[in-house]
Amino acid sequence: MTLLPLGGPFTPFALPITDEPRVSVVIPVHGKLAHTVACLRSLAKYGALATFEVIVVDDASPDDSVATLAQVGGLRLLRNASNLGFIGSCNAGADAARGEFVLFLNNDTQVTPGWLDALLQCFVDHVDCGIAGSRLVYPDGRLQEAGALVFADGSCWNTGRFEARDAPAFLYRREADYVSGAALLVRAEVFRRVGRFDARYAPAYYEDVDLAFAIRKLGLRTYYEPSSMVIHCEGISAGTDLDSGMKRYQSVNRAKFVDKWTAELAAQPPAGTPLERAIRWRRRGRVLVVDAMTPEPARDSGSLRLFAILRILDQHGWSTAFLPDDGRANPTEIAALGSLGCEVLCRPWVSDLPRWLREHGAELHAVILCRHTVAGQYADLVRRHAPQARLLFDTVDLHFLREQRAAELSGNTTLARQAETSRRSELAVIEQSDVTFVVSPHEQALLARTLPQARVELLSNIHDVHDCRHPYAGRKDLVFIGGHGHPPNSDAIRWIAREILPQLREVLPEVRIHVLGDLPEPVRRELATPGLELHGRVAELAPWLDSCLASLAPLRFGAGVKGKINMAMSHGVPVIATTIATEGMQLTDGVDVLLADSAPAFVEAVLRLQSDEALWQQLSENGLENVRRYFSAAAAADVLRRVLD
Repeated sequence: MTLLPLGGPFTPFALPITDEPRVSVVIPVHGKLAHTVACLRSLAKYGALATFEVIVVDDASPDDSVATLAQVGGLRLLRNASNLGFIGSCNAGADAARGEFVLFLNNDTQVTPGWLDALLQCFVDHVDCGIAGSRLVYPDGRLQEAGALVFADGSCWNTGRFEARDAPAFLYRREADYVSGAALLVRAEVFRRVGRFDARYAPAYYEDVDLAFAIRKLGLRTYYEPSSMVIHCEGISAGTDLDSGMKRYQSVNRAKFVDKWTAELAAQPPAGTPLERAIRWRRRGRVLVVDAMTPEPARDSGSLRLFAILRILDQHGWSTAFLPDDGRANPTEIAALGSLGCEVLCRPWVSDLPRWLREHGAELHAVILCRHTVAGQYADLVRRHAPQARLLFDTVDLHFLREQRAAELSGNTTLARQAETSRRSELAVIEQSDVTFVVSPHEQALLARTLPQARVELLSNIHDVHDCRHPYAGRKDLVFIGGHGHPPNSDAIRWIAREILPQLREVLPEVRIHVLGDLPEPVRRELATPGLELHGRVAELAPWLDSCLASLAPLRFGAGVKGKINMAMSHGVPVIATTIATEGMQLTDGVDVLLADSAPAFVEAVLRLQSDEALWQQLSENGLENVRRYFSAAAAADVLRRVLD
């Protein structure tokens, strides 16, 4: 966090210029020129991907603000003939705004990289977003506001005040009662529809609270967006003494606010409600999710599925928290989960699950424990410290089934003993849980036979349908999606390198297979094969899936449902796979997939696709329909609703 200096000789500079701004940034000013200039310089320095204009409304400043600001290129400078106060100036600026959105920004703020685009993303992600507000921090780095609360008596509280600005407890997007007008984004049309800032609160204070309540009355919500950070020198624009100056209007306007919103305030938390409870006042309940490590969708299919589950829970009104059993989460991972409304409980902020459960177990509606290695450790602990919570076991896939098949393929007796140990562990957790999630109908049927008394729900992979964006013509080469760390993948990659690709290049000498996923350097050297392109993990799969002829899934053992197949099909890419790879995926050979259980069969399938455009098109269309029908967010939401309601 870098604060631009105040004061010093003024040198002219320019702001972005556009004829079609998406956002109009409105900055009311009354003196304090040094802060205004620093604010504008921060806008010029960091800008935004979105187009924006900057409107400064000078409210009869007593200094030389007008003369100085007139030298800032690209600035729209409005002058009030007389002092209208903060509310009057904001409304005047909004009246002149040309953008779809209006961003009210105090002149004693400085923006940071990504601040505006993050606020706009909140509107993209939430169709019910009426207002989005920034994470406000003091110049010394402490947190000033992470959204704000309103209690039944009309009193307000800035969430997170004086806490560490990077504490994960304040780094997840969530609904707030209101956000400070120091950095507040709203659609211009909505702002005008509710009558702008209510003049009864002139000259200032409670106008931002009132706006949030008015917008809520339209069925819209106010969101706190932590990815937008704005530095705010609170008190510079209005002082800090509650009995004098502008601040004296706080208590006066609180009474006006209570009088206007008496009925609505009855639904707010009573004064004195613990802050943790007040923050989640309108959420349906709190759900804790525990997995071995923090999910990363680019790493594996399980992470992609967990992200989708967390998104669904947020959309359906649940407050979620995620705890990685290894305690680790980096800032990028925290921000990614935060965009799903999920708080991350990681070190050093949370030391371990037992201690957290002792303090917060009574708050939980449900606990989802992922994988038997995690659930086996903590199921008893959840029952002890959160007896009211539903205990949900997410197998991710049945580990013992995957290990049994690996042992059978290799003839390894050690693996067979490990599979039996996993089997006993998984079945014990299933018996202890209220509900168990599996990802394939095959696994659901297996458990129905093994543990008929257990409640087992099918919660499969969850994918968006991207459609086929590029036609058959011009496509070439093949892809394999998956990292070496997953044993079925490592076996498949070796099979590709040692048998499938060499046989394929005998008939198609120029063909290449692109492996997209993590591989250690020693493995890269071991697998070096003409035509085998080892790219490692890639940021986006779409460029590869838009250009390849087909995706391969030559898995010879495993369990669950294969995300690599879902992902390819969601982009309209035909898949060539083994029988075991398609288990439980409702796929039919020659209709929506090509099955191949030997290297020659893979070669034959590739040749068929290369020479038969009609077959390619059929597999593309039917694969897309398979994802829509069996692996949609709607299907997953139905399961979660049944389990949690």
